[in-house]
Amino acid sequence: MIRKLNETDRDPLMALLLKEPALNLFMIGDLENFGVEQDFMELWGEMDEPDSRIKAVMMRYYGSYLCYADGSFDVEGFAEVLKKGGKAEMLSGSSEVVNQFCEVLSFRTEKQMYFAELKEMNEQLHKAACAPGEFQRATVLDVEDICTLTDRIDEFSDNSADSRQTLSKTLESKTGRTYFTKKHGRLVVTASTAAENSMSAMVVAVASHPDYRGQGLATRLVARLCTDILEESKSLCLFYNNPQAGLIYKKLGFRDIGNWSMLYI
Repeated sequence: MIRKLNETDRDPLMALLLKEPALNLFMIGDLENFGVEQDFMELWGEMDEPDSRIKAVMMRYYGSYLCYADGSFDVEGFAEVLKKGGKAEMLSGSSEVVNQFCEVLSFRTEKQMYFAELKEMNEQLHKAACAPGEFQRATVLDVEDICTLTDRIDEFSDNSADSRQTLSKTLESKTGRTYFTKKHGRLVVTASTAAENSMSAMVVAVASHPDYRGQGLATRLVARLCTDILEESKSLCLFYNNPQAGLIYKKLGFRDIGNWSMLYI
């Protein structure tokens, strides 16, 4: 049986999500920051009737949907929930779960990415990341300079329209942080986290100005960002689909733990 979840379901829901906290960091972060019941966020769970545990969950966050399951689940039932839930823009989650929706949902395109986790960083890069003065932590006053850099990066062009509002909200709510480096008064490298929660954070929006690539700046900046998160006893996760970027992240200490799929509806 699939039903809408409420605040009384928090404990069994967290019990499900904590089986794979890295894969579920988005849901865990949203639950910690916003609770179960919000206008912009809804959750549905499939109940295992004999013991009332939740065996699968789907979350709507504005127009984006996330799904996670512990074993087999009612794919068609969750697809119907998504179809009835209003204008859905995307469904994402582990490839093992999301790929099961391909037979029951119409979608425009699909994107597959590697999912990696960092629990312990390369010691040499850890020491380099601690060099004083090279990196700064952003405030809302730095949003325009950061977005001026990311606007010129093709990878982030689809999000440029609301990037300033999104980054400002993230910094103000402390659900993420951004670090950057300036050279000759110009911001040239940046990296951020998103979906920060009590256990983990997602590394996002790593960008370098074309004139400053190949100098190791981005690697050292991400190392500094990761160092600060690890010192808070949290792990880090990230997506990547560029094998060259994957080599850089693995040099830092990231290890692949699965694949992530996104269906654009």
